[in-house]
Amino acid sequence: MSIKTFLKNWTLLIAMAAGIAGYFLYVSLPFLDRTHELANHAVSVVQPLLIFCMLFITFCKVDPHSLRLYRWHLWLLLVQFGLFALLSLWLMLMPGLPGRVVVESAMLCFICPTATAAAVVTAKLGGDAAGIATYTVLINLGAAVLVPLFIPLVHPNPELDFITSFFLIVGKVFPTLICPFFLAMLVRWLLPGVHRAVMGCKDLAFYIWAVSLSIAIAVTTRSMVHSDVAWPYQAGIAAVSLLACALQFYWGRRLGRRYGCPICVSQSLGQKNTVFAIWMGYTFLTPVSALAGGFYSIWHNVYNSWQLYQKQKKGE
Repeated sequence: MSIKTFLKNWTLLIAMAAGIAGYFLYVSLPFLDRTHELANHAVSVVQPLLIFCMLFITFCKVDPHSLRLYRWHLWLLLVQFGLFALLSLWLMLMPGLPGRVVVESAMLCFICPTATAAAVVTAKLGGDAAGIATYTVLINLGAAVLVPLFIPLVHPNPELDFITSFFLIVGKVFPTLICPFFLAMLVRWLLPGVHRAVMGCKDLAFYIWAVSLSIAIAVTTRSMVHSDVAWPYQAGIAAVSLLACALQFYWGRRLGRRYGCPICVSQSLGQKNTVFAIWMGYTFLTPVSALAGGFYSIWHNVYNSWQLYQKQKKGE
C-alpha cells in the first residue's frame, strides 16, 4: 500500500492521532506556555469557521428540491426524544441515584444532535446527503426545545429558564448550521459560476472536516488530561458512551434497510455533534458529564474510519 493510499484510507484516524500528538507536543514546549490563552481564542474562532466552510461546500452540492421529510426522520426523532425523556424521568424519580453522572452522560449521548460533518461522511460513503441534511436541521431544532423542557427538572438552575436555555442552544447552532445553508442557496441562485467552482471541489469538505476533527480531538484531550474525575466514573462514562454509539449506529442501519438508505439513517443517528454535547454537559448538567462527548467523539470517528476504509477497499 502506497503512502498516498494509506493516508486516504485512514484520514480520520490520522487526524485523531495528529490531534492527540499535537496537544502533548504543544504543552511540552516551555517557550509556548505564554501562548495558551491565545491558542484557546484561536481555536474558538477557527473551529466554527472550518465547520461553516465545510457545510457551505456540502450544501452547495445538495439540490434544494431534494430536501424533504422522510418517514425515517420521524422514527429517529422518536428514538432520540424517547430515550432522553425516559432517562430524564429515571433521574427525576430517583434523585439520589448512585452514579447519576453516568446516566446524565447517556442522556447527552442520545439527545445530542447529528454532527454537522455527518453529511460529508455520508456523501463519502455513498449515502444521501440531502436526507441527512434535513434531519440535522430537525434534530437541532428539536433538541433546542426538548433540552430546556427536561433539564430543569433533572438539574435545576434558577439562572436557566426555558427561554434562556432555548436561545442559548439556538445561538450555538444557528451560525454554523443554518447560515451556511442559506448562503449556499444564495450562491446557487445568484452566482452560478461560483457554485460550479465549489461543485468541482470533490473532497475538499472532507479534508476540511479532517482538520476540524484534529482540532476537536486536541481540545478533547486537554479536557480529559485536566479532568479530576475519579477513574471509575471516567470508565463508566466511557462505557456508556461506547454503548450509546454502538446502539445508535446499529439501530440506524437496521431502520435504514427498511427504507433503502442504511448509510444515511445510520449516520444520522450515530454520528454526533460531540462539541455540542460537551458544551451541553458544561452548561446544563454536571460538568463531569461533558466527558461523554469526548469519548463519543473517539468511538464514532473510529467506526467512521473503518467504514471509509471498507468503502475504499471495495472501490479498488
